[in-house]
Amino acid sequence: MGMNENEGLSIEEKRQLRRQRRVKNLVCAYIGLMAALVILGVAIFFGIRALNGILGEKESTEPAAAEQEEIPVEEWSVEEEIQTAAPPSGAELLDEIIEARISEMTLEEKVAGLFIVTPESITGVDVAVQAGEGTKEALEKYPIGGIVYFQKNIKSQEQVKEMLANTASYSRYPLFLAVDEEGGEVSRTAEALGLENAGNMAEIGATGDANQAYEALRRVGTYLNDYRFNLNFAPIADVLTNSDNKSIAERTFGSDAMLVADMAAASVNGLQETGITACIKHFPGIGSAGEETHNGLVLVDRSLEELQQEELIPFGKAIEAGVSMIMVGHISLPQIVGDNTPASMSPAIIGDLLRAQLGFNGVVITDAMDMEAITQYYGADEAAVMALKAGADMILMPEDFELALEGVIIAVQDGTISEERIDDSLTRVYRIKFADSVERQ
Repeated sequence: MGMNENEGLSIEEKRQLRRQRRVKNLVCAYIGLMAALVILGVAIFFGIRALNGILGEKESTEPAAAEQEEIPVEEWSVEEEIQTAAPPSGAELLDEIIEARISEMTLEEKVAGLFIVTPESITGVDVAVQAGEGTKEALEKYPIGGIVYFQKNIKSQEQVKEMLANTASYSRYPLFLAVDEEGGEVSRTAEALGLENAGNMAEIGATGDANQAYEALRRVGTYLNDYRFNLNFAPIADVLTNSDNKSIAERTFGSDAMLVADMAAASVNGLQETGITACIKHFPGIGSAGEETHNGLVLVDRSLEELQQEELIPFGKAIEAGVSMIMVGHISLPQIVGDNTPASMSPAIIGDLLRAQLGFNGVVITDAMDMEAITQYYGADEAAVMALKAGADMILMPEDFELALEGVIIAVQDGTISEERIDDSLTRVYRIKFADSVERQ
């Protein structure tokens, strides 16, 4: 018996030979198919010309029908020998993941996912410093969108790491684990753990060097990431247009809108580069306020034109920088809204100004809804429903979480808010929460 030509070859060499034969066969088949199509096209072309001559028509100046006709040809993967569709883009894949996730959720789960609350509000404890069975049971009952922690919740480095890790593991859905860490006087984590304070923003603003703002928030983001936080309610983009506004004077970058804009954008970049979601605040700007919304109604007599010339500039710059979340404050702007409705519950502020005019497509969250600017005039359920109807995506710290949650669920059931509106907000929230998982693929 004669020697087979493949004898003496290694397994890998035999596989390579077979692949070469398949490639050769596929190429030959492809060439044959193309040749047949060319012949067919030529035949059609001359057939049509002959027919036109018989009918006495003038020779057409338009391209022949056969030349216009595109006959689809199957594209073969030489290596796999199968048809392949173009892979979805990252954004398309992300939306597919989100849509699949939301489609499996109940209405109650969807609505709960739009709230960020304190750990005490769902566990019933006085001060939460650990996450055990109580937290696990609470998250099973209330699959909320996130938890915000304060200095009282943070006792040591290992304690906060374990508390946040356990909390995240107990939730059926990804959680925002949030904190207020602006630097300066609002530094919950740094103060609790004795870390180096990033410094107040007024001093950084006075340098005129936006890179200092970038570095400050980058340092903040680095240690927050180490302790497993993933959302920071910072930086502040308020322009200090009222020099008597002492409540935020040290927290703002200053009174020059363009300077504040550069500082705010740099801060957003520094924070988000560490993997921490930035939430810039307090739209549309509370620098002109004379009082604190913690203590009641605050009227701000600013026109739209005045806001556009100063307060809105830093928010626009932050949006250009890619900020993921914007917090809307509770000041009332009657010149713009037409009444004393707080900005956080006003369609004119959220829908018209922030969404339509500034083009922000990220997550809109209210300022804390347990402030007296809200609680003196609205019930927790009414306030939550009004905020969502106005265009907010998330409700922060309602005075009564259970009442607010139930109020929104009822509003959807009776048609006051559509379920599609809830889905839209949850989709925006999940675009932040699932972004990293898509980028890793």
